[in-house]
Amino acid sequence: MVPVIPQATAVAIALGAMLGIGLWSLVSLVPRLNRPRLLFRVAPYVVDISPGARALLATRTVNPLPVVGTILGPLADRARAALSSLLGGVLGGAESVRLRLRQSGSALTVEGFRSRQLAWALVGAAVGTVVAFAATRAQAVPLIAQLAIVLLCGVAGVLLCDRVLQHRSRTRLDRMTAELPTVLEFLTLSLSAGEGIPDAIRRVVRVSSGELAVELAVMIAAVGTGLPFTESLRTLSDDLRLPPFSRAVEQIVGAIDRGTPLAEVLRAQAQDARDDAKRRLIETAGKKEVAMLVPLVFLILPTTIVFAIFPGIFVLQLGF
Repeated sequence: MVPVIPQATAVAIALGAMLGIGLWSLVSLVPRLNRPRLLFRVAPYVVDISPGARALLATRTVNPLPVVGTILGPLADRARAALSSLLGGVLGGAESVRLRLRQSGSALTVEGFRSRQLAWALVGAAVGTVVAFAATRAQAVPLIAQLAIVLLCGVAGVLLCDRVLQHRSRTRLDRMTAELPTVLEFLTLSLSAGEGIPDAIRRVVRVSSGELAVELAVMIAAVGTGLPFTESLRTLSDDLRLPPFSRAVEQIVGAIDRGTPLAEVLRAQAQDARDDAKRRLIETAGKKEVAMLVPLVFLILPTTIVFAIFPGIFVLQLGF
């Protein structure tokens, strides 16, 4: 016989556990009166040259619940590693996630995104638990089916989180593709007025507010710190992996190396970007035209046929 815990006792146990964890967390937030050890005081000054110092400081993260974070931190790390290994062959590994995070403009790291996926999985599992409980109250559902519902909802949460990231990266790349011809034309005007390419980019960044202007602002700030201009431009191209922008960067770098007038190169690249945008618009219009035929063939046409034939059938049934 399995002992059955009364409902009041179960509620009291849950509330007591929550109260204990809360008090434990509050006690852990009380500042310590003893001085920090010499190891922790020296570590910030040698973090650039000492892997041990970096590892020591990496474990001292700010956490609103230090005790709970210390207990659940290793479990979360193992869960993230397991999730990365499971999703590596399906949704892409760490490099693919890092690329999509960079394209979407997110400040999250790969580990942060995996933590977010775990949170979405837990939310999905909680929703699945509620659905399974409601289905069990309505009718008898096997335990395997209940576990399958919870598991499927958890997997759906992970996939939905990845789908949201893909949508954000794709949307941001589309916005940058649409902004590229205008940015190139502004650069052409600035170069025609006698400015250099770094100064032209700075002027465009000041007067623009799009996604591409934000990326160019970060790039030109890196150039201001002493990095080579062409290297920073190529790094930005490799990070975004936007084909029209990559072609423009290759032409700009080649023109700088060969000494070709940049104004003409940028004017040609702006025209190519406009033509590419027109081509993509025509392709999108063709796909939308085919999609518009679906309600016409499967909804409007059958309804029209029913309205045309039904009155005659009704009259024949009445015998007129």
